[in-house]
Amino acid sequence: MTTGKQIFTTLASDGTLTVELAESTFPAPTGNQVLVRMEAAPINPSDLALLLGPADLENAEYSPGRIVARMPEPFNSGSKGRHGQRLPVGNEGAGTVVAAGEGEMAQKLMGQRVACVPGSAYSDYALADAAMCLPLGDYSAEEGASAFVNPMTALGFAETARMEGQSAMIHAAAASNLGQMLNRICQEDGIALVNIVRKPEQAELLKSQGAEHVVNSSADDFMARLRDAIAATDAYFGFDPIGGGKTVDSCFKAMEQVAVSKMREYSRYGSNQPKKMYIYGRLDLSPTILTPSYGFGWTLAGWLLTPFLQQAGMETVMRMRRRVLNNLTTTFASHYTARVSLEEMLRRDAVLQYSKMRTGEKFLVVPDGR
Repeated sequence: MTTGKQIFTTLASDGTLTVELAESTFPAPTGNQVLVRMEAAPINPSDLALLLGPADLENAEYSPGRIVARMPEPFNSGSKGRHGQRLPVGNEGAGTVVAAGEGEMAQKLMGQRVACVPGSAYSDYALADAAMCLPLGDYSAEEGASAFVNPMTALGFAETARMEGQSAMIHAAAASNLGQMLNRICQEDGIALVNIVRKPEQAELLKSQGAEHVVNSSADDFMARLRDAIAATDAYFGFDPIGGGKTVDSCFKAMEQVAVSKMREYSRYGSNQPKKMYIYGRLDLSPTILTPSYGFGWTLAGWLLTPFLQQAGMETVMRMRRRVLNNLTTTFASHYTARVSLEEMLRRDAVLQYSKMRTGEKFLVVPDGR
């Protein structure tokens, strides 16, 4: 048995959310399991959804290694399935394999630094499936910590576009770490990309990285520029991590306006141009607003990485993983604005900063604080 510190999150039925750093015992790995001494783990939006969700963090009680907050409605009732469960957190990270099960795949990883997806990465140690571990070779733990969620998601968007016969796409919140990866992937793969940002400096950042079509949603001429970009690329397909508000509505509206402008005859039903948007995140928890301004030739769906990988098949997944490993410090490089230990991760100042999920502010958890 190995012992170490680990972060847990618990939501009670009365809406009390408790996040704590506790001492844990980690069983010896069996079969194709490996025990990884964690050295680095990113804080992604998908982690925050479980760790903190939309809890009231401003008025929470903070003490060393512990947060107690209130989960508002309707989010508490909507999370009934997790009430009373003490859950580990941290989708991905990197570290060194210190113990391995008897399985051949696990034994081959003994002593190696790996990127892994244990679902419990905010910890001194984590049990991981050897099949989901990526040997990092000469890469550092920090370089490999974000080798799964963002790279595989960005690649998944490009794969989805190809599967659906699309040669262009729109991406909202495009200056994010993931968005910058997608920009590089699309340039490499010859996919036209329309990048939506909300600040001039974000637009300049993407343009400095070779992005051709960048539109600023806060600019007065946003819709005109979005229509121009869609007309230039035929991007009637896209991905939105914001979820709430009018981002999807704006995209559908601009798509339809471009499609209608190309019609030779008027139709009361609008264009017959198929339009599709995927929501893959909830940076905005408000309702998704759709207006009756683009006919009925549109599809809005959700996109999640794990179901996509299951659908894509092992051959595609392995090809994607090889591409990530071969380009980990270039196409799929991640950059961090702050590094925190497990203890520092639960301090009020850190929580209030990383929970806002601001573009360009990515935190890395370094369990031992070094």
